[in-house]
Amino acid sequence: MEGLFVSGQEQAPLAERMRPRSLEEFVGQQHLLGPGKVLQRMIESGQLRSLILWGPPGTGKTTLGMIIARACSAEFVHFSATRSGIKAVQQAMERSRRKFKAYRRRDLIFVDELHRFNKAQQAAFLPYVEEGSVILIGATTENPSFEVINPLLSRSQVFTLRPLSPAEIKLILHRALAEPQRGLGANSLQLSPEAQAFIAESCDGDARRALNLLELAADLASGAHVTLDTVQEAFQRKAPQYDKSGEEHYNLISALHKSVRNSDPDAALYWLARMLASGEDPLYLARRLIRMAVEDIGLADPQALPLAIAAKEAYAFLGSPEGELALAQITIYLATVPKSNSVYTAFRAAQSDVDKTRNQPVPLPLRNAPTRLMKELGYGRGYRYAHDDARGVTELECLPENLRGQRYYRPSGRGFEAEIQKRLERWRKLLAKPTDEQAPTGK
Repeated sequence: MEGLFVSGQEQAPLAERMRPRSLEEFVGQQHLLGPGKVLQRMIESGQLRSLILWGPPGTGKTTLGMIIARACSAEFVHFSATRSGIKAVQQAMERSRRKFKAYRRRDLIFVDELHRFNKAQQAAFLPYVEEGSVILIGATTENPSFEVINPLLSRSQVFTLRPLSPAEIKLILHRALAEPQRGLGANSLQLSPEAQAFIAESCDGDARRALNLLELAADLASGAHVTLDTVQEAFQRKAPQYDKSGEEHYNLISALHKSVRNSDPDAALYWLARMLASGEDPLYLARRLIRMAVEDIGLADPQALPLAIAAKEAYAFLGSPEGELALAQITIYLATVPKSNSVYTAFRAAQSDVDKTRNQPVPLPLRNAPTRLMKELGYGRGYRYAHDDARGVTELECLPENLRGQRYYRPSGRGFEAEIQKRLERWRKLLAKPTDEQAPTGK
């Protein structure tokens, strides 16, 4: 069991070598693991049910799973939803079920990034959780209320992990510098107070990032002193290539969006693949692709929106990695159809006028008149029923009086919008012609 918790290989990253092996070594999450707290009592008593650990990266979710496995004398079986299919997890749970029936000993099945499994895949865990043949611990960085199916939520206890405080990060750094076997203690490194403070503040409560930065800074340092300049140089070299809330996240999604807008399917596919490989939530990408369908294509291709929604549903049904093909397909489609932002600009212009003229009265001909009083007040008077007009349109003014003649929607003339443009022009010409016909009113 020791090999599950500590790597004996010198080339293992510092963050892996310094992974806590017990609750005594674990730093942070005192709201769960402090004296008398619920998770601490559960671990020490060995009376555990299936859990969901929700929190940002580097807060100790996997480490807690390992510590719990040790406390329960259970085998720790680790899976990541980004690298393992549900079939492999089911096979492991079947083996654990047979072991449980034979020896009454439960394995701890730890599933990292649980939210990456779709709803149908998550349902596969239910029989094993219900019968108690395994201890399931799911780790997720996403809100389980939205990403985990209700039957699994109701059978699990959810614990929320918080980002580590700067003081807690400093304690982890101090231990790594002092520990001679697993850490950097054999090198007698000295980390300046300014450098320590910089790491503690810049890692966003992520212990893994803090230790990775310390390790790189130690490699760059000349001599035994690690200065602020050295840490800042390491920070620039080791700056996260991607994180879900940082600048690179916005850079990459901007690159994807603009590649689609510029009708470049090859670049769009590259940025999509890069974001998926970096760990982005595929459903976030699906939502952004739907946004592109309405913002940059709109009515130039009316099929873009339903197909983008279909791609989102296909991913939700298939999960990764199969469902990622649906995202690739819609990315290519959106990049290669005619583009128009006419819907986007029309709606923005209408919103602007609403802000400036929010309480303009509805024209009387457009109002319903269900009572005699309302009819006497002129409600509905002058309304003309378009279906009864041979032209299919009437001269009825539908905007508030002070906005009459305003045009928000201006078709681009590309794709299907060319046909829409012809229709609008034809109707306007018809309405401009004088006619002796009086269409029926009052419908």
